[in-house]
Amino acid sequence: MTDVNMAARYEPGEVEKRLMQEWLDGQAFRAETDDQRPSYTVSIPPPNVTGSLHMGHALNDTIQDILIRYHHLKGYNTLWVLGTDHAGIATQNKVEGRLAEEGLKKEDLGREAFLERVWEWRREFGSTIIGQLQRLGCACDYENERFTMDEAYQKAVAKVFVALYEKGDIYRDVYLVNWCVRCGSAISDLEVEHEDRADKLYYVKYPLAGSEETLTVATTRPETILGDTAVAVNPEDQRFGKYVGGTAVVPLVGREVPVIADEHVDVEFGTGALKITPGHDPDDWEIGLRHDLPSISVIGPDGIMTEEAGQGFQGLTAAEAREAVLRRLEEEGLFVKAEDHAHAVGVCYRCGTTIEPLLSLQWFMDMKRLSPPAIAAVEDDRVRFCQSAGARYIWNGCEDSARGASAGSCGGAIGCRCTRASHAST
Repeated sequence: MTDVNMAARYEPGEVEKRLMQEWLDGQAFRAETDDQRPSYTVSIPPPNVTGSLHMGHALNDTIQDILIRYHHLKGYNTLWVLGTDHAGIATQNKVEGRLAEEGLKKEDLGREAFLERVWEWRREFGSTIIGQLQRLGCACDYENERFTMDEAYQKAVAKVFVALYEKGDIYRDVYLVNWCVRCGSAISDLEVEHEDRADKLYYVKYPLAGSEETLTVATTRPETILGDTAVAVNPEDQRFGKYVGGTAVVPLVGREVPVIADEHVDVEFGTGALKITPGHDPDDWEIGLRHDLPSISVIGPDGIMTEEAGQGFQGLTAAEAREAVLRRLEEEGLFVKAEDHAHAVGVCYRCGTTIEPLLSLQWFMDMKRLSPPAIAAVEDDRVRFCQSAGARYIWNGCEDSARGASAGSCGGAIGCRCTRASHAST
């Protein structure tokens, strides 16, 4: 009898590594152009090179792997596009953290040396991620890896960007953004985390022009008084109705601003009168748009008070300016009181720095033309998920032969999974 050399128990690590190497050596996942078969493509959501893969990636990639392998067995020309994302500032923060462990800052290295350290991080963790995908057995096309800083990738992004701009779908405008003064970058609403903090609510008198009366407003940010362009009250608040249409004088700077009525004002907050600083508060920005108010930037992208803040405040940090403003208000008899106030404060999810709402020139996608057709497709039941045997994705009324419809009836719409190769698109 022939001796069988078999391990006492199954060793998945050895088996998985051996099989994956056989697949790689045999180019089992390499995609080739083939007009004779329908295409099926998955572009991997590129993991950030800020670290290694986690359980969420494993779940996500398992689902994609099943879809690719299933369609490959069904005769499709399959491609699972492999790639990683440079992750921009997130990666920079990781590298800065490593430098901090060495007692260094990026400024100590200089631009070129710091960039080289970032690329070192990319080489280290980019290869780690690819190795993890292979250990998972993912059927990616490893011979055609992409990186979001690749020259070809950047050219493709620029080409699409220009095309969208020429169509009028992309425009540039000044807008209030969430700004991290440490990262030196705008971040999205989704990247802002909120912390509950014990703070102070400061009550300040605003003189009314041509009168001995004053309006008292409450604010958590007295340093932004220097950029006020209005005082707002609720139109239903009878206490202040007589002041609407008049003007108030911004303390310390002497600028006359309108007293306006806006439903956004909470009659229960503070005194019911609200200072409006469109250049440094998202709610005030919206009020400013409704009432065509000017916006003044008194805090710069570095967190330092600008020339617009005026003499005595320019060049101070926002924290220093707060103390200076409060001292001046007390000297001029315009400070009323301060009371404890708990509220949520936005911070950068990457580094924990308090977010500074700032005006910035940014690029935007105008969805006025793009969103109605997409909404209509859903409302008209032209986008459906089918569970019948053999059925695949349906888009814009085009169904594949498994549903009995003629292939290519959509004329090759994006997302079509027709059985005719000439109509298949990704």
